[in-house]
Amino acid sequence: MHPLIKILYSSTIGAIWLWRKFVSIVVYIGFKPAKAYIQKIFRNAGVEMNGKAPHDLVVHNDWFYHRFAYDGTLGFAESYLNGWWDCKQLDEMFSKLLRGGVYLKLPPWEKFIHYLNFDVFNLQTAALDSETADLHYNQGNEVFKSFMDANMIYTCGYWKDAKNLDEAQIHKMDLIGRKLKLKPGMRVLDVGCGWGGLCKFLAERFGVQMTGVTNSKEGVKEGRLRCKGLNVDIRLQDYRQINEQFDRIVTVGFFEHVGRKNHRSFIELAHRCLSDDGIFLIQTIGLDHEGSPPVDLFMTKYFFPSFQLPDHKNIPKAIDNLFCIEDWQNFGPDYDRTLMAWHDNFVKNWHTISHKFENPDFIYRMWKYLFCLCAGAFRARRAQLWQIVLTKGLKGGYVSVR
Repeated sequence: MHPLIKILYSSTIGAIWLWRKFVSIVVYIGFKPAKAYIQKIFRNAGVEMNGKAPHDLVVHNDWFYHRFAYDGTLGFAESYLNGWWDCKQLDEMFSKLLRGGVYLKLPPWEKFIHYLNFDVFNLQTAALDSETADLHYNQGNEVFKSFMDANMIYTCGYWKDAKNLDEAQIHKMDLIGRKLKLKPGMRVLDVGCGWGGLCKFLAERFGVQMTGVTNSKEGVKEGRLRCKGLNVDIRLQDYRQINEQFDRIVTVGFFEHVGRKNHRSFIELAHRCLSDDGIFLIQTIGLDHEGSPPVDLFMTKYFFPSFQLPDHKNIPKAIDNLFCIEDWQNFGPDYDRTLMAWHDNFVKNWHTISHKFENPDFIYRMWKYLFCLCAGAFRARRAQLWQIVLTKGLKGGYVSVR
């Protein structure tokens, strides 16, 4: 970031911080009206404070209202992490709050920070992507193995005809292979390859030559171990450094980390690296409703610093005059099932990894909050899961599969 831009950004963030402190004093002085207002907007969404339904909140510390009033979604999350309130059915609570439009009633500064960080300033740089890897993916694989499937796939499964999480992830990877029209010997690039699960599956099932890139050291370590002996090359590499030709390109659960200001350059890179008769598949979470934030401050602080969801408007703009949209499938409700399967596995296996953390209760609540928040968003249909198939304009057209 240019020094002058950095100064401008820091000054703006500082001004917002002062404003938040001012608002916190106002809320402190007018605590009763603020508490009544929060209770009202929650009640209107179908969630009661200290109610009897499993999706109602049980408030243990009234400072929760103060924190939520001036700190929005981050205050809501951290007051839960600190044990100020509980809820038996977090996922359903989030579903009701999102359907009830509570996000639209949050302090305007939070929406402004979203806009500032990702639409005015381009914070989704290689450095921030590396920070995401260090914060989340490079902390060891024990937590991930405790809740994921056998192939360690950290994206939405495809639950059509699936009986469990393992089957749902296999069905998803098979669907991707069939949509890409893979043939033995093809060179395939997987951008953001995670722990190499998709690379391994496509190499074994379709006989293709896989190249996977990730900025996670732990991902590379695990991926190379899993793909040993296969025609798979797992690289520790920033996607911006890719400069080779491939017959097919796929990215699953990575486009959310690219950022709206980088969408065009990402699509241009794929266009340069894809053969003229190639196929490019993007699987991404996406938004098509203003009732969901493109960034959640809890998620950017504790999990994904470079996370910003694309929407149904900016994706076509990024593709314009480069690719033909051949297919756009939405199976968002499947992510609800995937997240709840992860949640259940995490809860069931927590006792095997809890000893690894200095503050296990905080970490346990943090992961539960993540799973349930995201599941609630998909259940409320305020977040979608898209598979988008792109070509440079195949002669004779493209026939998709489901």
